[in-house]
Amino acid sequence: MNVSHRLSGLTGGGSDGWDVFYKARAMKAAGTPVVELTIGEHDIRTNPAILDEMHRAARAGHTGYAAVPGIPDLRAAVAARVQARTGVPTGPQNVVITPGGQSALFAAHMAALDPGERALYLDPYYATYPGTIRGAGGVAVSVPTQSEADFQPTRTALDAALGNAPARSLLINTPNNPTGVIYGAETLGIIADFTCANDMWLISDEVYDTQVWDGAHLSPRALPGMAERTLVVGSMSKSHAMTGSRVGWLVGPEDIIAHLINLSTHTTYGVPGFLQDAALWALRQGDAFEADIAAPFRRRRDQTLAQINAQDIVRALPSGGAMYLMLDVRATGLSGEAFADALLDAHHIATMPGESFGASAAGHIRLALTVDDAALRSAVETLLQFAADLASKAA
Repeated sequence: MNVSHRLSGLTGGGSDGWDVFYKARAMKAAGTPVVELTIGEHDIRTNPAILDEMHRAARAGHTGYAAVPGIPDLRAAVAARVQARTGVPTGPQNVVITPGGQSALFAAHMAALDPGERALYLDPYYATYPGTIRGAGGVAVSVPTQSEADFQPTRTALDAALGNAPARSLLINTPNNPTGVIYGAETLGIIADFTCANDMWLISDEVYDTQVWDGAHLSPRALPGMAERTLVVGSMSKSHAMTGSRVGWLVGPEDIIAHLINLSTHTTYGVPGFLQDAALWALRQGDAFEADIAAPFRRRRDQTLAQINAQDIVRALPSGGAMYLMLDVRATGLSGEAFADALLDAHHIATMPGESFGASAAGHIRLALTVDDAALRSAVETLLQFAADLASKAA
């Protein structure tokens, strides 16, 4: 028996882009010490107070079926948070709670797409984006951006990707994974004009909205005429270091959310109640609580940029937010994949090749700032010396 084309085609028939990561994990399993700068996994785990609330809720009996759309208080808390941060009127009826941000991404595309319809996404991209679109039955179409333009999308590139065939949605991510780039008002204005002109849904992944180091986060849902065509993905994973708890949400027009609740009934059947109770408690701790969780990544970004700016072989892309730095290693003469593989072999430092995130990031690597400050400083020092040695050989 054969598996469905929907599943066999998730990765587009090629690698899923995680080969170096899998190699690093295999090395660790075999007993080799590896410094992992690969995935966006907090090295400081979920605050024990959140775990205490999770335990309390479970022991109190909230272990049965929970309300499929999300418990009312959590939906209300998410709505209040979104409204306070964006200024867009938002109520519980605009929110559905999902098993993490990835589930919200899938639900958003299920809402936006009929089978065979085209869906655009910006390149570089988080590795699951094209597979999520394909899993929802869509045709994934990348929109290239340029390293030399700090990976900001342009109207020219958007129009070229659209061509003469219609598309139903555009997926963006700001602050951005993998680049750390933030889309400001000018870029978001271009995106808004494009989606309005072509009657498209905008799916906005904003899971890093608490990790903003330069400037401010602007949700495109707050732009004129965009609330009715924007679906916003959010999550407790990055803001509260609750990656394994799988609590996320989707915010959008009330009528669309009603359909997405129906989808949840037929797929996930909701999120465990004790996890939702813990998420509600965490949200109620306010902005200062979230800022404490984000603080190490701001500090590490500044530390790492200072190291990189002291040399001229490796170039760092401007990182206005998120827990990553995208580094241009083309001066070494290697691709991002070859550089990452060689660095892992030579020094047991694992990074993600830019090619894992699309053709636009070829010749780059992504650093996740997810080890302690001293280990990160040492790894970056080794990485930069390794790059300098390669560049001298290539000259």
